[in-house]
Amino acid sequence: MTLLRIAPEDRPDTVVLHTRDDDTVVRELDRRGVRLRRWPLRGGDATAHDAEALLALYREEVEEVRARESMKLVDVVRLHPEPGEEWRRRAASARAAFLREHRHDEDEVRFFAHGRGLFTLHPAGEVVSVLCEAGDLLSVPAGTRHWFDMGTRPDFAAIRFFQEEDGWVGDFTGSDIAERFPRLDDLVEADR
Repeated sequence: MTLLRIAPEDRPDTVVLHTRDDDTVVRELDRRGVRLRRWPLRGGDATAHDAEALLALYREEVEEVRARESMKLVDVVRLHPEPGEEWRRRAASARAAFLREHRHDEDEVRFFAHGRGLFTLHPAGEVVSVLCEAGDLLSVPAGTRHWFDMGTRPDFAAIRFFQEEDGWVGDFTGSDIAERFPRLDDLVEADR
């Protein structure tokens, strides 16, 4: 179940809303122009499927999103824990790439087929953290300032949608705001 946390941008510890209630999460995100939908999970353990097989499992939903939102490209991004220091270095590097506030020229649309990831959005005056879990399809409008955290031990598979080949390229704002708000591991721990 998705977790939503909202705080003022200047008071990271002042929680205005903290909920896992699906209706509330969807309604609050919708107010901010962000869409969240749920897709049924298919195929059992998503880590057992390669990218092509994962896309085939969700072909109908993927084609619907492509048509409705004019998405030309679809791919799968995944990270699963592996033994060894090399994996830890790759995971830390991948995580660091998106932990700084940025925005994109097109909508950012992601479906989590496995695991979880934390999208933290920064609309005017507030910070909205959305802990997406398997089954969540999140659509963040173009131009929305945000950052993404996959945690210290990334374990996820996500289907990504793009309008253009370079649509994922981030325009970094230079702000250090992401350093002041909880990360994925912090939110999961606090929610226990």
